[in-house]
Parts: sequence; C-alpha cells; structure tokens
Amino acid sequence: MPSYTAPTRDARFIINEMLDLAGYADLPGFEAASVDVTDAVINEGGKFCAEVLAPLNQSGDQEGCTRHEDGSVTTPKGFKEAFDQFREAGWGTLSQPEEFGGQGMPHVLGFAFEEFVSSANQAFGMYPGLTNGAVSALLAKGSQEQKEKYLPKMISNEWTGTMNLTEPHCGTDLGMIRTKAEPQADGSYSITGTKIFISAGEHDMAENIIHLVLAKTPGAPDSSKGISLFVVPKFLVGDDGSIGERNGVVCGSIEHKMGIHGNATCVLNYDGAKGWLVGEENKGLAAMFIMMNAARLGVGVQGLSQAEVAYQNAVAYALDRRQGRALTGPAEPEAQADPIFVHPDVRRMLMDAKAFTEGMRALCLWGALQVDLTHKAKTEEEREQADMLIGLLTPVIKGYGTDKGYEVATNMQQVFGGHGYIEEWGMSQFVRDARIAQIYEGTNGVQAMDLCGRKLAQKGGAAIQAFFKVVGDDIADAKGDNTLAPMAEALEKALGQQQAATMWFMQNAMQNPNHLGAGAHHYMHIMGIVTLGWMWLRMAKVAQAALAAGGEDKAFYEGKVATARYYMDRYLPDAGALRRKLEAGSESLMALDEDAFATAA
Repeated sequence: MPSYTAPTRDARFIINEMLDLAGYADLPGFEAASVDVTDAVINEGGKFCAEVLAPLNQSGDQEGCTRHEDGSVTTPKGFKEAFDQFREAGWGTLSQPEEFGGQGMPHVLGFAFEEFVSSANQAFGMYPGLTNGAVSALLAKGSQEQKEKYLPKMISNEWTGTMNLTEPHCGTDLGMIRTKAEPQADGSYSITGTKIFISAGEHDMAENIIHLVLAKTPGAPDSSKGISLFVVPKFLVGDDGSIGERNGVVCGSIEHKMGIHGNATCVLNYDGAKGWLVGEENKGLAAMFIMMNAARLGVGVQGLSQAEVAYQNAVAYALDRRQGRALTGPAEPEAQADPIFVHPDVRRMLMDAKAFTEGMRALCLWGALQVDLTHKAKTEEEREQADMLIGLLTPVIKGYGTDKGYEVATNMQQVFGGHGYIEEWGMSQFVRDARIAQIYEGTNGVQAMDLCGRKLAQKGGAAIQAFFKVVGDDIADAKGDNTLAPMAEALEKALGQQQAATMWFMQNAMQNPNHLGAGAHHYMHIMGIVTLGWMWLRMAKVAQAALAAGGEDKAFYEGKVATARYYMDRYLPDAGALRRKLEAGSESLMALDEDAFATAA
C-alpha cells in the first residue's frame, strides 16, 4: 500500500528561511504568522493529511462515487467523516477573510496545506479546493447581500462551492454556451441548461452546494461578451440563512474518468433553477476568471502534489528493491543483489523528481506570497509588481508545473518496473490522477497561449521586463559568492535563451501568428525551467549561508546545495534546445493539409 509523509521540513525552510515570512509582520494578516505559528500550522496540517486523508486515497480510487436514482451522490467510504474532521478543525478557513469567519492568515500557509491535502488525497482536496475558488469570485464580484448570505458557511465548509463553465458542445470557447437565464419578477433568474465536467457537483459531505454558473440572458451578444455569472444554490437559502426547498438542479450522471475517482465529476442539469446575478450582466467571464485564476494556481499545486507523493514511494522502493549490481562494483557484497537505488538511471529519475518537486514547491509558495502582496504590500509600486509577476507566472505554474508533475509521476512509476503497473502498489493512481491537471482549468496549450499571446504583451511588456530584472538582479548578486557563481552563470545563460526567444516572438509573431502558436508551448517550458532555476538559486543562497553559520541540519542544507547544482547541470541546458525548436517557426508544422493526416485505406 502506498504511503505519504508531508514534506513539512522543506515547507518550513521555504516559508521561514527563503521567503522570510516573519519579515512581513507589519503587513495586515502577517502579524499573526510568527515562526512558531507557521511551524505549528505546517506540522499539524501535515499530520492531519498523512493520518486522516492519505489512508483513504487508494480505497477512494477503487470505490469511487456513486450516483443514486434520485440524483443524489455518495462519496467513498470514510470521505464524509474525514470532511467532518476537516471542517471541525477549521482547515478550510486558514487564508479566508476574518470578516466572514476565516482566520485571515497569509495565502502562503494555505498553499502549503493545500499541497499536503492534494498529495494525500487529490480527489478529496478538490471539494474544499473548488469551494475556495467560488469564495474568491463572490468576494470580488458578489453583492454585500450575497457575501453575507453565502460566504460564512462556504468558508466554514458547512457548504461547498463549484464552478460551472463547460457544456457538451463547448469547453475553451465559452462564447458558445447555451445555458439560459430568464429574468423573473422577484429579481432572480430562471436558469436552464446542461453543464458537464463539474467537479464536486453533487455529494453527501455538506448540507448545501453553491454553484457559480455561466449563462446568457435574453438578447445577450452571441459571444463571450454576452456571458453572465449567477449564484445557484442546490437548496434555496432564506434571508435568515436557513436552508429551504430543493432548487431545480440535479446530477444527471457521474463522468467515467481515468482518475480522481473519489471526486464526483458531474453532469448537472438545470431546469428552471433559481439563480441570482453576480456582478454586472454580460460581464460574467471577467468574474469567472477570478475563480479560474485561483483554480489554476491550485492545479499547479496538484502537479507538484502528485509528483511529490509518487517520488516518496519511488525512493522507498528503490532503497528496498534489489536487482543487479552497481556498475562500479557490488555496493553490498554480502547481499545477493544491490538496491536499485545504486543504478545511475534510477538515480537520474529520482534526482529529476527531487529537483522538480522542491523547486516547484518554492515557486508555488513564492507565488502565494505574491497573491498576498498584491493586496497587502505597503506601496502601490510593490502591489503592482506583485500583481504583474503572479499574473505572468500563473500559466507557467499551471502549465509547466502540471506537465512536469505528470512526467515525474510516470518516471516514479517506471522506478517500480512491472510492479508500477500493478494497481496494488498505487503508482498507477498517482499517474492517472496527475493526468487531469494538464487538462482542466484550461489545457496546457491554452495556458501557453495565455502566457505568450496575452501576458507577454500586457502593458507594453512591463511584466516580462520586471521578471527579467528580478531574476537578473539575483543572478548578479550571487556571482559574488564563489559557491553560487557557477550556478548563477548557468542560470544567466538560460535566462539569455528566454530573452532571445522573447525577442524572436517580437520580430516574427506579428507577421505570422502561427509562429506564436507553434512556439508557445516551448516558450512556457523555457520560462518554467528558468523560473525553477531562479528558485533553486535563491534556495542555494539561503542554504549556503546556513552552512557557513554552522548549527543543526547540516545534511539538509548540503542536500539543498547539491540538488541546486544538479538542477543547473541537468535542467537548464534544455532551455537552449527549446529555443531552437521555437525559432523553427510554424512552416513545417502547418505544411500538410488535412488529407495528409487521414489513415490510408
């Protein structure tokens, strides 16, 4: 049976040492996030996830969710009881505003805990995860009445939330949606239509589910400019907050999926359901993007989470499984064979995984800090820079993070050899669960086009120039340290590859937009490689300083420096190859007509 231990030591290192969260104590919400409090949240959160959620992961995958004849859905055995414990402990309230019952802690702590939840049980974590996204949308665009009616119980997780975008005929192109919203005399709307792929759309763990639904009002433009957002509760809510009659929304079926079986991914049928407009009419897409951007960061964390749990199990297996001898001679001559951990190709996969997971963890937590600083930094300039950087890097965190997360999960399955393909070892579940993260909340091709088609050009390229500057400044600073200088120089070369790729787009994409489309995925990966290299340079700097100061945890800090060197040696060179692919343009990609793709008779 697979196991999981939350990487609390690494999370504490990033939050307390690399990010120095205590250094922001003079900002709202940070004053309570002392090192002691941070450590307690991380340690207790990790313990909860390892002891309560992880034991339900494999059984939840095997049992799945069950839809009943009346449209109700029951979650796998133990999920409801675990959710009760999650709610009673207040884990869902960590980073939510105090005004509506949250603890008001920095998002950094919420993200750290979110990773632990997702590694322990990704399907379970999606129930509160989607709720957080719905809360974000209502906080930004909901009326005061809507906030007071829904948010306290959503934040407490007495109620959960969903986002309803996709329909059978449209996914990315939301302008094609057909769900209708007819205005009613009482100020509500009658919502009719079908939504598919609705994660956590129906279940038995909360007393109400608050759906946020995209629909079109009569006469609205037949495009994305005609989309409005509505709040549609499963059960109607009285003015006093009491639950009333069942609304006109029912689960028609549960999707049969490759993974995340413990999450109810539903087809939801709306038949005259009562809903209320959120924000302005015909401006629902902007409101939904608030929720989607929050979800995209969460999906990036999912890519990390499945890589991490798969890595932990692969390390344990590699240390235990004996096959063959080390190439340099028997490592344990007294035994019949050496552990497979001694073989360079196994070590390659494990080191790739370690370098990715620890680097990606640093990026996700750094990104969460930018979310906080966007709202809470002291100056307008600091707030604007944080907003630019996290906006620019959101598609990288989601797209690169989940591409590599899936790759790591499959490589960790490979470490197991034939046993990795057998369900009882649990590795196939990590691969199957990781696969969805590349698809939902905008496929990774969409993320790449968002990065290259929108984010690079925003505000005259201000965001990408700000990124180049902060990375460049850290490189220049690190060159003054003999230990860090080779790493800084390697990162500088990779950053140069990204800058050259950016310039190539500027010179060629305007004359042929297909050049941008053909190179966008490569560019996203170049930026992911550079960004994780930046995180590793920052971690190596902190670790090197700790080693110079002496003290405890020497092995931990030495491991950080060694892994940083590995990343610079083995990851950064790929940036050059990807740039050359990007600069090949789109001619050969688009040369064949559709007949050439047909299978010969």
